[in-house]
Parts: sequence; C-alpha cells; structure tokens
Amino acid sequence: MNTTVTNLIEKYETQVLGQSKNVRLLFTAVLAQGHVLIEGVPGTGKTQMVKTFAQLVSATFNRIQFTPDLLPSDITGSTIYNMHESEFKTIKGPIFSNVLLADEINRTPAKTQAALLEAMEEKQVTIQGKTYPLPNFFFVAATQNPIEYEGTYPLPEAQQDRFLFKLTVDFPSLESETKVLQEVISGQLNQTSAMTTEEALLEMIEDVKKVTIQDSIADYIMQIVRKTRDTPNIQLGASTRAAIAIGKSAKAWAYIEGRDYITPDDVKNVALPSLRHRIQLSPYAELEGTNLDETIQELVGSVTVPR
Repeated sequence: MNTTVTNLIEKYETQVLGQSKNVRLLFTAVLAQGHVLIEGVPGTGKTQMVKTFAQLVSATFNRIQFTPDLLPSDITGSTIYNMHESEFKTIKGPIFSNVLLADEINRTPAKTQAALLEAMEEKQVTIQGKTYPLPNFFFVAATQNPIEYEGTYPLPEAQQDRFLFKLTVDFPSLESETKVLQEVISGQLNQTSAMTTEEALLEMIEDVKKVTIQDSIADYIMQIVRKTRDTPNIQLGASTRAAIAIGKSAKAWAYIEGRDYITPDDVKNVALPSLRHRIQLSPYAELEGTNLDETIQELVGSVTVPR
C-alpha cells in the first residue's frame, strides 16, 4: 500500500472513531471521482466524517444546511448590480469549494436538489448565462435523516443514482463510543492536521485510473448487476451506471490495498454501497420485512466468483 495512503487512512480512523469501513469507503469514493450519500440518525458523526476528510487533504470545505426555503442561487451563486461601480458583479455560492457537505438534502425542494446534482454531474455552474468551472478536485457528501420524513422531499431514484455510494452510519461500538465521550468531555480530541495536499490527491486519482480490470472481473460485475434485475424480491434492478460505479470504486479500493489490479474481493467490498440506493425491493418483500442490505449481500454471494 502507498505509504501516504496508509498514513492518511490510519489518521482518518483515529479522528472518526467506530466508522472504519465507512471512512475507507468515503476515501474510495473520492479516489473514484464519485460523490456519496450518507444516511444516519442525528449525532452519529456524519458531518465530522466529511469535515475531517477535508482537513486531512488540505481542501476547502463548505457546509450548506438544506431547508425548504433554500433557493438554487443560494448554492450556486447569483449576479447583483454594484451601484458604486455601475456594473453587475457575480457572487459565487458555497458550491465553489473542494468538499461540499449538503446537510439534510431531503429537506429542500426538487428544484434546489437538481441545482446541486447538475453541478455534481457537469462539474460546472451557470450563473446568469455564464458558465463557471468548479475546482479540479470537487467532492459532494449529502446527508439525510432516515427517521424523520415529515416535511421532506425524498430524492427520486434517478437522482440518487448520481451518487457513487450510499453509506449508512450506525452507532459505534461501546468501546468507541465511550472513547469519543471521554475525549470530547476532557477536551483531548486531537485537532486534525493536514496529511497530504490537493495536488497529491489528484495524482492518486490519476494513479487509480491505471489499475487494470480483467475481462473475467468485468464479467463478474455485470453478472452481479444483471442478477439484480432477475431476483424476485427486487422490483427495480440496477442500471448500467451501477456496473460502472462498482468497476470504478473497485479500482480505487484495489489502489488503497496497494494493488494495480482488481480482485473479486474488491468488487464484494464496494458492491453493497454501490447498489443499496439503486435498487428497490418489491412491495411483497417490504411487507415481509426483507432487509435490503442482506438481500444484496446474498445476491452477490450467489454469483460465481471468477478464478
């Protein structure tokens, strides 16, 4: 494994306790040039996870609290008339940063959600007819609360599909939670210091593109995705974009593990977060109390692994 990557992940895990797998998956998404949707109850460290990552890689960070009255221009920016200079001036919005946290994205109407998702896809913003490119390194983490749906605007499946991963943040173990409590109350929580630079991170992203994927692995990924369309408990199967997401993120996972090729285990490690927001259980399965994550894991496990 790359020494810089090893040190960065180790430091990340000490700053965000009890979320080792999610920390690694978030970094994987960054290296795969994707964005993440993070779901979890309040107080489980979703904001801390994203903010800490930005600090570790010396990236600019902005947080937007999504509310029902938030307008697209509040995210992208607007043009105002400067009376002193008798000219129009463009005020860029908070989206012009390296790392953007869209907090509770499901609390704002579809028009505002679409403004953010368009920028994620195109990596550019149009303000009053003029197009502005976003930074070379641009990463969005959107959060949503799974227990309060009153007054929310759930992301449609097509918009969720724009996220590379959906991460679910659960409560940490008793040991990790106790350690968080002790460090915060005693004021001993270490200040996060930068471990690398934006330029070095961009170089890692380029290195990930060089990771090779054999034909047998590509076929393995497609078999998993196609099986989501033929499973009785699943009403809406995964699209081709899901296969691309698994392939790209498996390359990033392999890179983190220090390899320049993908193994079936890499695919298994990224399949769940790549698929959980892209498929829908059938109404019958939901009535039966079928667990989506377990369904995906069983499906992946049933596909023959290439040798």
